[in-house]
Amino acid sequence: MKRVVVTGMAGITSIGSDWATIAANFAANRSGIRRMDEWDRFTELNTRLAGPIDDFQVPAHWTRKQLRSMGRVSRLAVASAEQALADAGLLDNPAIKDGRMGVSCGSSTGSTDEIKAFGNMLLNSVAEGLNANSYVRMMPHTTAANISIFFGLTGRLIPTSSACTSGSHGIGYAYEAIKFGRLPLMLAGGAEELCPTEAMVFDALYATSLKNDAPQTSPRPYDKGRDGLVIGEGAGMLVLEELEHALARGAHIHAEIVGFGSNADGQHATRPELSTMRRAMELALEDAGLEPSAIGYVNGHGTATEQGDVAETLATSSLFGEHMPISSQKSFLGHTLGACGALESWFSIEMMNRDLYVHTCNLDEVDPECGKLDYLRNEFRAMSNEYVMNNNFAFGGVNTSLIFRRWH
Repeated sequence: MKRVVVTGMAGITSIGSDWATIAANFAANRSGIRRMDEWDRFTELNTRLAGPIDDFQVPAHWTRKQLRSMGRVSRLAVASAEQALADAGLLDNPAIKDGRMGVSCGSSTGSTDEIKAFGNMLLNSVAEGLNANSYVRMMPHTTAANISIFFGLTGRLIPTSSACTSGSHGIGYAYEAIKFGRLPLMLAGGAEELCPTEAMVFDALYATSLKNDAPQTSPRPYDKGRDGLVIGEGAGMLVLEELEHALARGAHIHAEIVGFGSNADGQHATRPELSTMRRAMELALEDAGLEPSAIGYVNGHGTATEQGDVAETLATSSLFGEHMPISSQKSFLGHTLGACGALESWFSIEMMNRDLYVHTCNLDEVDPECGKLDYLRNEFRAMSNEYVMNNNFAFGGVNTSLIFRRWH
């Protein structure tokens, strides 16, 4: 078995694209949530809240030819992958193009402008807006494929389109590919572009926040006064590397991945199951060879939906006890769907390395129905931990758990 370390990290969010900027917004309780006036035309959509990235610019050195196959979700993914490779010192390294590096990445869906164009063909029998690249921009594995093509990566390609666990699956499967000796380098993560159809998915389930005139007060994960989730967008990518390969080239190591657990509820498409959520965490602990007491902090999924918050926290509390610190960064970014597992893994490593952990924004009064845990509230908390866990859960009954170890 090979050991797997993180040698590059990057992400793009509604509150910044570098840790210093993002952390400053966390500290100031500034979220990326705003009212989407442009959604007023969707009269049957109840929520008007989202966490858009308003300042994303395609890098000037990208060519028109490179851009043709990339919708917004792929552009976010490739941009964060480029930053992660630069952070790892691998951006111009020919070693990434000789089959040693692969890609494991996903999103909930491809770019929806292309889905709309194909839908228009079915509805109105016209091919307006369709061209040779339309499917490539729309396909479920558009992020992984575009990253591979953009950087000339010829190692294995693992598409992970599993809704809210796309990013954590991307990291977990990349970790396993390296751990079992298939190749020494992987780009891993997830991305999502904002679309009102995604808000409608949760609106139809009565699961969206309706605090339309007070966007900075929502979402409210784990809070008694929460009224639903808010959709966001973003991308997060990690460079994973086999330990000896990283040491041989003198790479800076951010953390080690020591555990990954994933399973399925096998019960209901949208109702979470406490027992299998807990089992996913146990699987990660077993993979890492750790007891629950070794974990110092849990980065919760924390979507601010009643069923999700309650099931997740009861599962976490039943395994770790009431003294386990927990928080959710979705309170600042909204639910970035396919990106959240990757972004929250990045945040988990940054917090662990700095001994400073981000609280849950808008958490004024913990819902008494939630599990008894040490909820981080109001401000950062100083803690020193050897291991942290990041959990994500998705529609279809998909559960993931990742464990990161501080690098000494």
